[in-house]
Amino acid sequence: MWSFFETVRNRHSVRRYESEMLVEQEKLHAILEAATAAPSAGDLQSYRILVVTDLGQRQQLVECAANNEFIAEAPVCMVFCTDPKRAVESFGEQSGQLFSIQDTTIVASYAQLAAVAAGLASAWVGDFETAAVSKLLELPEDIVPMALITIGYPAELPELTPRLPLTDVVDFL
Repeated sequence: MWSFFETVRNRHSVRRYESEMLVEQEKLHAILEAATAAPSAGDLQSYRILVVTDLGQRQQLVECAANNEFIAEAPVCMVFCTDPKRAVESFGEQSGQLFSIQDTTIVASYAQLAAVAAGLASAWVGDFETAAVSKLLELPEDIVPMALITIGYPAELPELTPRLPLTDVVDFL
């Protein structure tokens, strides 16, 4: 079992999946449990997670997302959406909307790390037509997709991409 730091360092964006290998329900549940343990503003969890396993829907998501075929190849695509109602009620419109976006991206990141810890791979997809995804998944107007995360068993493990040195991205004040 990897340490947390090894899990973070071994997270790759994988775009080729073993299409014949389904994600076990126990692993999917564990990923969702870990993801929803993520911090959120006021512990309100102002997000929604849609788990898309149906091949037909995943193929339609491909069309909404710049024809990224790997979305259909992965056995699971999680759609992370803002659900700002609770945050807006507690913090007001401007802060509530922002907190909902932050909550959604944090929970999506936790899901990616949990997938690695479960022996799976993932890729974050941000290039998609929000309105088309909303229509496909019949989302209410106030629920807004922020990220698609594909999850499955990797058919390849790409090389880790180099990261900028800390001196280029961190300032100590």
